[in-house]
Amino acid sequence: MAPTDPSRALALGMITAVSERGQMLDDGPQSADPATRARARRLADATLRQMQRADAVLAPLLKRPPEGALLALLRLSVVEMLALGAPAHGVVSEAVTLARKIGGEGQARMANAVLRRASGFEGWHDLPAPRLPGWLGRRLAAQWGKPVVAAIEAAHLNGAPLDLTMKPGTERAELIAALTEAAGPVQEIGAQTLRLSRMAQVSALPGFDQGAWWVQDAAAALPATLIDVRPGMRVLDLCAAPGGKTLQLAAAGATVTALDSSAARLERLQANLRRTGLSAEVICADALDWEPARPFDAILLDAPCSATGTIRRHPDLPLIRKPGDVEPLVALQAALLARAGGWLKPGGSLVYATCSLLHAEGEDQITAPHGLRIDPLPPPPFGHQTPEGGWRIRPDDLADQGGVDGFYMARLRASGG
Repeated sequence: MAPTDPSRALALGMITAVSERGQMLDDGPQSADPATRARARRLADATLRQMQRADAVLAPLLKRPPEGALLALLRLSVVEMLALGAPAHGVVSEAVTLARKIGGEGQARMANAVLRRASGFEGWHDLPAPRLPGWLGRRLAAQWGKPVVAAIEAAHLNGAPLDLTMKPGTERAELIAALTEAAGPVQEIGAQTLRLSRMAQVSALPGFDQGAWWVQDAAAALPATLIDVRPGMRVLDLCAAPGGKTLQLAAAGATVTALDSSAARLERLQANLRRTGLSAEVICADALDWEPARPFDAILLDAPCSATGTIRRHPDLPLIRKPGDVEPLVALQAALLARAGGWLKPGGSLVYATCSLLHAEGEDQITAPHGLRIDPLPPPPFGHQTPEGGWRIRPDDLADQGGVDGFYMARLRASGG
């Protein structure tokens, strides 16, 4: 029996963990070598992103859809052949081997027959973009209308490029040239973001070992820029992990306290601090219990949220997030906002941000009473300015450049000063 590609087998495990157990891809096993894990993640992402399309191809070929790992295998194989352009003979051969391990000879024969027929399907790219879960699509349609929802769904189908935030002082032209050689043409999005034209193993890219950049979506890089950092300014990055905004603030010269309740996620933040040669005070604590020793000049609150703005990057979210998840998060955001407002010096600023598409987690939080005044922002570099003076970024913004994660952000100010 020919050995199977370890990345394909790992991807199958990832997909099954999401669809059967509701486990986030980021929470899966990290045991494989980086190259195998990176390829497996790309396969799993593509399959979850295009699962509705795969099911449309498979439906007429199956009397009764299988369950569990076997269904995940068929979906993975269809996406690999039709969306990613992998040679059908190799995909089918490996799928048969995996199907035999999953369910024996009968399942292997079934997989062989179904996938050989599926490999000849024409019109893959004419299939509609996968739809958002009904509860989310309805809420977004009420906010912006059905055409905007369709544009967001199209952005989700396209996936997310790899964005890097450059560390200040890095030789820009030299880094762009090295990244172009390694991963194809590089787009410049604003002053800090470099967007790669194809995915790559992050740790193998030029500048990684030197700490010249860190991974961060172009939209996620905006909230930290709304704090006018002066050298030595004391800034709290609240809910800081995995740390992109901490790195931005520290690189700008702030004295940063990075607070998060997840020790595991803070380990990644600390690893990035070491790699980039930047420093911050890192504290693992629940913000609803923790108290600072003295007030801060500024606070960045990237609050826990539904993360519905990041589906293009996290295609597992539609299978995991449920409508009942939103209201408890809204209550938590309001509590964090009220608590953090009391930790500011007179006249200090608080930047509130969420990677949510829902007004309840963005615009509505800022216009609710919270003891701070809204400090209206100038027009954003991309996206839309909201009536109350914040910034709303949607996945279909910068569509001709690969889109961005959805975000809301606003700046508030304490009285006095």
